[in-house]
Amino acid sequence: MVWRYPAGMAFADGTADFRSDTVTRPSPAMLEAMVTADVGDDVYGEDPTVNRLEQTAAALMGKEAAVFTPTGSMANQLALNAQTRPGDEILCVAGAHVRNYENGAASAVSGLSFRTVDNPRGIVSLDDVARAAAAPGYHMPRVTLLVWENPLTISGGTVVPLEAQLAASAAAWEAGMRVHLDGARIFNAALALGVEANELAASADTVMFCFSKGLGAPIGSIVCGPADTMEEARFVRKRLGGGMRQVGVLAAAAQVALEGRGRLADDHALARSLAERLHERFPEAVDLEQVQTNMVLFDTGPTPWTDVELIETFGRHGILVGDITPGVLRFATHKDVDGDDVDRILGVLDAL
Repeated sequence: MVWRYPAGMAFADGTADFRSDTVTRPSPAMLEAMVTADVGDDVYGEDPTVNRLEQTAAALMGKEAAVFTPTGSMANQLALNAQTRPGDEILCVAGAHVRNYENGAASAVSGLSFRTVDNPRGIVSLDDVARAAAAPGYHMPRVTLLVWENPLTISGGTVVPLEAQLAASAAAWEAGMRVHLDGARIFNAALALGVEANELAASADTVMFCFSKGLGAPIGSIVCGPADTMEEARFVRKRLGGGMRQVGVLAAAAQVALEGRGRLADDHALARSLAERLHERFPEAVDLEQVQTNMVLFDTGPTPWTDVELIETFGRHGILVGDITPGVLRFATHKDVDGDDVDRILGVLDAL
């Protein structure tokens, strides 16, 4: 038996959920793949569907190997743990996901701390790398890992230019650091930059991306990198309880999501449409230059309402939206919202 949702309706109650691109429901093709997946015990390396997914992902990123994980946070933490020692510091921007949104895992799991760069667009410069590398040897923690996030979540999905990422990564390697790319939405970044995902991944030793964000799978992320680093990551995954046995039922949906990544252009176009229409009404509330992928930040300061008031008002009309920082709403587009849902947002605002 194959599970189905009502035809043409991702959310059976008519909700339009713009809180995140993590809220999507699995497509009929994903459900079909899950039901019919060929499975084995992944802890023994015997799940053929997982093995295929890992090989596909590694090849797409230009890396030797990959490890499937239940979450993006786990994928990031495996990469951090496998490339550092307790007491080391990570160089990243202050708003990085690995520092702010993973429940302190870097310090709790791996004994790491952060050397931060104050750049709201996610860029670590050559000077930033040089300063980190020049820290006194016996008094300061060693900065051993540079971490990128591209696109950067906290800035509303803005992208780091490829040239800047490549240059700073080269400087980090020259200084003896390793480099990790938190590419949770790497295919969104690649689309916005007009490059292939492996071109972004080339700036890092390890890279992770999520199947459960813009790609639309119900669960799953993956970390890719050198074979020996991935072997260590697999060991740490088991230590953290990430050995998932017959997990091909999840990898099958992730494979379908990955193969359908071309539709991300629709999400970008929908976000741009929403941003432009909001900007027409409240020019100071939306920075159009900041709308580069599938997210729109809406600053409620220049409007007559608070973020809490708008969230409650939208909610009464079946529209869900979240605030990424106090006073700033985030609308994330994805496969389960469309132009009609954007019309609903504008209709609510126009009626206030």
